Amino acid sequence: MIRSIADVDVSGKRVLTRVDFNVPQDDAGAITDDIRIRAALPTIESITSRGGIAVLMSHLGRPKGQRTPAFSLKRVADRLQEILPGQRVLFAEDCIGTATAEAVATARSGDVVLLENLRFYKQEEANDADFAAALAANGDVYCNDAFGTAHRAHASTAGVASDFDTVCAGLLMQKELDYLGAALASPKRPLVSVMGGSKISGKIDVITALLDQCDTILIGGGMMFTFLKAQGLEVGSSLVEEDRIDLARQILASAAEKGVHLVLPTDTVVADRFADDATKRTVPVTGMEAGWMGLDIGPATAEAYAELIRKAGTVVWNGPMGVFEMPSFAAGTKAIADAMAQATANGSVTIVGGGDSAAAIAQFGQATNVSHVSTGGGASLEFLEGKTLPGVAALDR
Repeated sequence: MIRSIADVDVSGKRVLTRVDFNVPQDDAGAITDDIRIRAALPTIESITSRGGIAVLMSHLGRPKGQRTPAFSLKRVADRLQEILPGQRVLFAEDCIGTATAEAVATARSGDVVLLENLRFYKQEEANDADFAAALAANGDVYCNDAFGTAHRAHASTAGVASDFDTVCAGLLMQKELDYLGAALASPKRPLVSVMGGSKISGKIDVITALLDQCDTILIGGGMMFTFLKAQGLEVGSSLVEEDRIDLARQILASAAEKGVHLVLPTDTVVADRFADDATKRTVPVTGMEAGWMGLDIGPATAEAYAELIRKAGTVVWNGPMGVFEMPSFAAGTKAIADAMAQATANGSVTIVGGGDSAAAIAQFGQATNVSHVSTGGGASLEFLEGKTLPGVAALDR
């Protein structure tokens, strides 16, 4: 059983909370998107409004165990203070040790303390027991609200939990587990999965697992060309994983055997080169020519997919339909985002599986019009595969 922070008495206690403040920054170090900071606010509020002290810990970037100023969380602390003007946000210039203990000791009930970057220590990613114990010294209760790192067995996500009598999930973590868990355990039918992205290799285990769960699987993105080539079609210079063609055939056969409606595109937008201003045209997938590369699903496919999504009871989307970063090849992904919003309005449960899909649905202005946008790309994939996530297992008492 996993307890929620909402069910834990935090009054007068230091709640050591793993958050995901791995935010994007520009070359000058300015934060360009604070959505991950804002995603943690409900949990922070739950702690501070009930008289607890929220002691937050996170990583930022990949400093590889070196104290690197460019990866300091000081700017994140400053942004958090801007977002929470009515509260004190303290910054500890380390995450363990005497200076950290002193910073936490100055905090009062209702305050927030952000510790310095966990990955300034190699022991964090090594899940070192002594480092985990040193982190634990900063709290009375442990809370994990960082679903995006729950698939990593690090000191702050897995090891530290064993040093506490009371462990719990933050509200964001709870929401992730509730939505993704229900999507697999007891989905509103039909359950439709939209799978995209560049490569089939990164989604093999997910697709295989979903064959036992889904009614319909819609394939798009770069991976579609490996499937199309597996059917003997010409795909020009499109992205193909030659070593996965046999696997694609096996997936197609398995879908047919299990009665799963696995749908491939009927048309595609092709270009003469990989550029936004390339010459492009729409062709049937049976009419691709050498020298041309597919960079998006075509309009007929987009409408067919949208119709299936609108009629779904539950939709799980992971991976864009094309190179959505280029306006010339964004239409297919936009059609999926819009259909997800329409399905939600129709009463469907709609889940966006983090990563590029989350970026895409935000780009098209539909992020607030779906049931749930996951904060963890890799974690959501592993959860959908049925894998045990170390950061979640550590909370299960």
